Amino acid sequence: MPDLKDDKRFANTLARGLNVLRAFGPNDDGLGNLEISERTGLPRSTVSRLTFTLCALGYLTHGHHHDKYRLGPAALALGNIAGASFGFVETASPIMQKLADATKTLIGVAIQDDGKMLIVKTWRPRNSTTTWLNVGYRMPMLTSSSGAAFLGALGRSELAKLIQAMSPEDQDLYQEFGGQAQSSLLSDGYAFVRGEQRFNAAINAIATPYRPSEFGEPVAFLSGARKSDLTDELITENVGPALVTAVQELLHITGRRFPILSED
Repeated sequence: MPDLKDDKRFANTLARGLNVLRAFGPNDDGLGNLEISERTGLPRSTVSRLTFTLCALGYLTHGHHHDKYRLGPAALALGNIAGASFGFVETASPIMQKLADATKTLIGVAIQDDGKMLIVKTWRPRNSTTTWLNVGYRMPMLTSSSGAAFLGALGRSELAKLIQAMSPEDQDLYQEFGGQAQSSLLSDGYAFVRGEQRFNAAINAIATPYRPSEFGEPVAFLSGARKSDLTDELITENVGPALVTAVQELLHITGRRFPILSED
């Protein structure tokens, strides 16, 4: 995330409040102020004021004095409104559900959010136990195929903006990783983080980018399953080409182009 703390247009209090909302994951059964403080790096006194305000506005709920905070109805409404505004997801749904059923893998959409890849939509194969990712799940950028697909589709100026506040060492890592991913996208149509490089060794996943008209940056369509169910060979021979074909169908319907063809 760019370093904006010295920009007079940047509202630090709002940013901290949004960081509190980002602290919640799909599997959390509520969070206390201490847990939120540990996840956000904010002082507990600051978290206490922010959670009080977010509760008053309906973005968090807090049943009793010692109860934990949970996302509230205002956050749910905002999420549903945002989801409804992304027309490409609705257009993609029949294509991606068909792909999930045909490949017996979980299909999803991941977006970049605060330097990580956030799952915002999934399609599960019917009559399958593939349930390893849920909406709201976050993945690291440099060790996930979704992160690779996203970075590989960024233009030079977009990548520079993303990494401008990073150390020179991290900037080099992102540029190298993005360059490798771009080569894979151009040759295969998808990105695939293999072996020990993956953040979760038990899962195999691939991803390919799509640049929707509603966003200022690309998103990643992913396909994944347990490594025992989705082998490297199956990816190469079947699932990889099938994912690329599905996203190309979406590109054709929506009149978009393969993202990295519009490199700036």
